[in-house]
Order: sequence, then structure tokens, then C-alpha cells
Amino acid sequence: MTTILCAGVAVIDFVYQLDEMPRRAEKYRAKDAWMTGGGNAANAAVAISRLGGRARLAARLGDDAVADMIVSGLEVEGVDCALVRRFAGRKSSFSAVFIDAAGERQIVNYRDMDISFGAEWLAVADLGQFDAALSDTRWPQCGAAVLGRARERGVPGVLDAEAPIALAEGALMLASHIAFSAQGLRDYAGHSDLAKGLREAARTTGAWVCVTDGAKGVLWLDGDDVRSVPAVAVTAVETLGAGDVWHGAFTLKLAEGESEEAAIRYANAAAALKCAGSGGRASYPRRTDVDAFLSN
Repeated sequence: MTTILCAGVAVIDFVYQLDEMPRRAEKYRAKDAWMTGGGNAANAAVAISRLGGRARLAARLGDDAVADMIVSGLEVEGVDCALVRRFAGRKSSFSAVFIDAAGERQIVNYRDMDISFGAEWLAVADLGQFDAALSDTRWPQCGAAVLGRARERGVPGVLDAEAPIALAEGALMLASHIAFSAQGLRDYAGHSDLAKGLREAARTTGAWVCVTDGAKGVLWLDGDDVRSVPAVAVTAVETLGAGDVWHGAFTLKLAEGESEEAAIRYANAAAALKCAGSGGRASYPRRTDVDAFLSN
């Protein structure tokens, strides 16, 4: 089974579905609500597991009840949490998420900034066998450690590059593949020209680069030519976690030996299927779902 080592943030999301986003300081009643696991790397790990890969997660948590919920939710999905480290006296991260009738979301996150950011232990730990690594930018020291180990082994090392990018410079320089969000690439480049930003990122890092831009699809650099893969058109019900599903699916297909363009097309389909459903991770597609969708 293809194994992906994921590194970064894991949280709990408390999700509230509303007709429209709150705009005033008053009480609101949700149409629906649920609690689900969240966090870029943790979500990607769940997506990988559902898509037929074996996912392992390196993350930092407190020693609280939220940590218990995070780990149990991941293990139910088949994610290996042996590299999740818990810190005494610290709080785990959690978010309040508001989703409007159009499927768009607002997120208010709490993160305990006193949990150690150190990742020296990962640089020397027995990470076991893995076929690719995927890191977010929420724990940049971990990203550098894990992507460095991927480079040593000669396997793909993918960075989910979200703002603020400056904190993740070490990981940027060690990744073989960098998938920017549009906001992340603008933050990195200091301007809004995505094509120009991709060329600048490729020259600086030496990595293969692309940028995901929601319903506008994906731009990627082929030599010096900017190519595009359109998004798959669906009626969006909930976009929460769609980017994480995309990164998990993309990394899995790279590890399975697919080309970057083929991996983008597969990831676009997986993310679209996620957007068409609701309920957080409950709507993450399985491999049979994506294969059937692509065959139609």
C-alpha cells in the first residue's frame, strides 16, 4: 500500500451552517451544526486513507480532551498517529467554522502558541517507510524536517503553501513540489500576477510549482510555460477541507507514479466531490467515488 507521511496541523472544527455570514454583534441560530476533525495535514491524511493510501501523521497537540477527540477521529479513519506528540499543560487547536448558503466558509481558529515548535526529534526519528511526504506551512520546522527526509530518500515532497509563506522558507527550499493557494502565492511573490509568481517561485526554489485557485482551477509551470487544468464544475454545498483533499489526492497520485498533470486532474475531481457534499470529513470521497466520477 502506498504510504504518505503528512506533517503539520490537526484541529477540531465546530461547524455551523447559516443562511448568511454573521455581520452584527447579536445572536444567530444555525440551520445545522456538527463537530469534525480539521487541520490541513490531518485532513489530507484522512483524504489519503479514504482514497486507498496509507497515511501517517506528524503533529503537535496538547494533553486535553480536544486532543483525545482529534486522535480518535483520525484513528477511526485509519490514520497512523504514532508520530503525533502531545505536550503537558498545553491546549490543542480548535476552530469555529461558519458556512453560508453558497457553501463558502469563515473560520475563527485558536492555537496555543506556547506548544513547542521544535522538530529536532523528527529530523532523527525512525519515520519508517514512506513513498511521499506532504507538509502544510502551519508547523514550518516540521515541514522542513519531513521534506528534508523525503529529499534524502528521493521521493516526492509536497508543500501545501499557504500564507504566511516567509515562516516556511526552509520547507520551501526542500520541497520537490510546491502547491500554492492563490493567497499563498500572492503572499510569497508580493503581487497578484499568478503566472509571474509561479515563474519566480520556480527560479528561487528549483521545485515543480502550481497554484490552486478554487473554481478557477489550477495553474502549473511546464518549463517556462504556464498551463492550466480547469476545476470540475459542481454545485458547491461546502468548500471546507476541499483544498486539503486536493493536496492529499495530488500527493497520493504522485507517489503512485502518475505525472503531475494527471495528479492535478485526479485531485481536482476529488476536491469537487468533496465540495458537492457536506458534513466535514463525512463527505470526503473514496477511491471508488473518484474513479467512477472520472470514468463518466
